[in-house]
Amino acid sequence: MSRDLVRRLLRSRLIEALAYPHGVDRYVELVRPLLVKRDVRAEVAAVRHQTRKSVTLALCPNENWRGLHAGQFIGVSVDIDGARETRPYSPAGSQHAAAGALELTVSTHPEGKVSRYLRDHARPGMIVGVTQAQGDFVLPDPRPERVLLISGGSGITPVMAMLRTLCDEGFTGELGFLNYARSCELALYGAELDQLVDCHGGLRVARAFTQGRGLPLTGRFCREHVRAVISDHSSAATFVCGPPALIDAVRAVWAQDGLPEPALETFAPPALSFDTDGAEGLVRFAASAREATNSGLPLLEQAEDAGLAPEHGCRMGICNTCSCRKTAGTVRNVLTGEISSPGDEQIRICVSTPVGDVALDL
Repeated sequence: MSRDLVRRLLRSRLIEALAYPHGVDRYVELVRPLLVKRDVRAEVAAVRHQTRKSVTLALCPNENWRGLHAGQFIGVSVDIDGARETRPYSPAGSQHAAAGALELTVSTHPEGKVSRYLRDHARPGMIVGVTQAQGDFVLPDPRPERVLLISGGSGITPVMAMLRTLCDEGFTGELGFLNYARSCELALYGAELDQLVDCHGGLRVARAFTQGRGLPLTGRFCREHVRAVISDHSSAATFVCGPPALIDAVRAVWAQDGLPEPALETFAPPALSFDTDGAEGLVRFAASAREATNSGLPLLEQAEDAGLAPEHGCRMGICNTCSCRKTAGTVRNVLTGEISSPGDEQIRICVSTPVGDVALDL
C-alpha cells in the first residue's frame, strides 16, 4: 500500500470514527510514530555534544511540520518516567534547511529535567513530539541593510538560526554577531562561526568569555564590544537573546543613545513576586469538581496544589503549553500587569493570577 494511500485513509472520517474515543493517531503511533494524522513528530537523526553541558540534535520532522522562521521556538515533548514533559526550544538551523530539517542545541542546568534527559539519553531513531513554530522574534522581511546579532549562553540558538538563514540567502549587507559564553569550554558553535566569517565578507564575529580570558574581548557586554562587530549600531536591526543581565545591559546602552528598544528574547524565567497576603476569592476547577481558596500564586501552581496535573512547559508564559479556558472571573498577567476580561477566554495559567473568584475548565 502506498504512503499516499495510507495518509488518505488516516484522514478519512470513517477511520476516525472507528478509532473513537482515542483517535487514529493513538493507534498509528504504536506502529509508525511519524505517520500520524495530526501531530508533529520528529525522529532524531544525529546526536553530538559540543560541550559537556549541551547536546545538539538533528531532527527530521514528519509531513505535518509546516516550517518556521529563523528565531521562532517549538515545544519538544518526551516521555520521562511515564510522564510526558514539554519544553520550549529555539531551533538553531537555517529556515531554508532541506526537507524542513531541524537542529536543536539544548544546554542543561541543574533543574533542567528535559534538557538533562535529552543530553544523557537522546539517540538516533528516538521519536520526540514537536509543536508548530511560534514566536515573533524573527527577522524582518524584506531584510534590512544592517543586522546586529547579540547572544549569551544558550541564547545563541535563535540568533544562530538567523545568522545561518542570512548566509543561506546570500545576504550582502553588514552583519555583526556578538556572542558571550562563560568560558571557552562552554562556548557553542565556535568552529562554525570561524568558517562563516571566512565565507561571508560582510560578516564580523566577536566572542567574549565572561569568566576567563583567551579572546580579544573579555568581560560583559559594553559599547566597545558593539563597535568590534558593526560600524553603526544605531541604524542596524538588532536582535538580542540571552540571560536577563545581558538583556538589561543592551537596553541601557540603547536607551543612552535614544534608540528604540531592539528585538529581545530570554530563556530565563523573570523574577516575580506575588501578593499572597492580599489574595481573595475561590478558584474552581470545573472539570475536576474541585475548589480551593485563592493563594495569590499563578493558577498553574494553584492547580498543582489542588492535586491536578495540567500540561505545562516553560512556566514563563512563552510556550503556551499550559493554555486553559477560563470560564468565569478575571485574572492578572504577572508579566504585563494586564487584567483580563471577565468572560470566557483562553489564558496561560503559568503567568496568570486570580483577581477574586475564578473558574477554569480543568
